[in-house]
Amino acid sequence: MNGPHDLGGQMGFGPIAPENNEPIFHADWEKRALGLTLCCGAMGHWTIDESRHARENIPPANYLSASYYEIWIRGIDMLLERHGFATREELFSGRMSGAGTAPKRVLQAENVPATLARGGPCERPTGTKPAFAVGDRVRTRNFNPTGHTRLPRYARAKQGIVEVVQGSFVFPDDNAHGRGENPQWLYTVVFDGPEIWGEGADPTLTISIDAWESYLEPL
Repeated sequence: MNGPHDLGGQMGFGPIAPENNEPIFHADWEKRALGLTLCCGAMGHWTIDESRHARENIPPANYLSASYYEIWIRGIDMLLERHGFATREELFSGRMSGAGTAPKRVLQAENVPATLARGGPCERPTGTKPAFAVGDRVRTRNFNPTGHTRLPRYARAKQGIVEVVQGSFVFPDDNAHGRGENPQWLYTVVFDGPEIWGEGADPTLTISIDAWESYLEPL
């Protein structure tokens, strides 16, 4: 979807100012936000793609005024309510008023290191051959979906060259909405600066994105 999370190429947001020697967490509550997100995800009721889409659905004014981990917490609030773990009233009062959804599983403290080390591999076989090969010229689709997508706005309807065939992976646009993993081939596509940023862009600049097969059309 087109939302406040998709800021690539947008103007008016000021300079990027990296923080020197930035700590992993700026406050203890940020540690708890990360822990809550991991534990809630481990219950097994939603996918990482649905989790991302929940954050994308935060109203723009709230999203753009929130810090990184505030966005995570607001996304978790949405998911807990959607899946019946808590009502909005319970979330904001901090008091349980009734029995909610029972988790499929609970992440125990002693299992956290192994769970984090395992990660969430998303390679999947497709049973098909890739439609494109290294060196093929392709164009990205020009679409504005209402659901989740990993193709940024700035890279739509642009011409590039396939640089790498990465393999086949879970298709997030479907997985975010409970339509199954439906794996597709994934490609790294390289674009030159003027193709992406237009007249006046640095002609020596290149931009690479990873794009699922259904994002691409042959030239």
